[in-house]
Amino acid sequence: MDDDPDILEALSEILEAEGFVIRRARNGKEALERLEPEPPHLILLDLMMPVMDGWEFAQRMRQRPTTHAEIPIIVLSADRNVGSKAQDIGAVGHLAKPFELNDLLNMVRRSLPSSAANTTSA
Repeated sequence: MDDDPDILEALSEILEAEGFVIRRARNGKEALERLEPEPPHLILLDLMMPVMDGWEFAQRMRQRPTTHAEIPIIVLSADRNVGSKAQDIGAVGHLAKPFELNDLLNMVRRSLPSSAANTTSA
């Protein structure tokens, strides 16, 4: 999820071209609503968003049923302290914006549960 529509669109198109199924959200509140009925296999999360930021989203998601607590998160952020913030929310990885697309694709593939094949959320 990302609040910048251009980044959200570009990431979605790239991941869809790689065969991933994408569900988009522009903020944490919208993303929480989209966790049901079928939780995603992976979440790409921007920390700085309006309405509900990525930090609050991650905390609220982790408080939900066990299945939600185990969804891997990759943090994508322009924040200089992205690494420590990603670690604080239990993310499986992070990339500082701007990032290389190959780095993102490799991290997504490594972070997906083997049963998830090509399904993710942005």
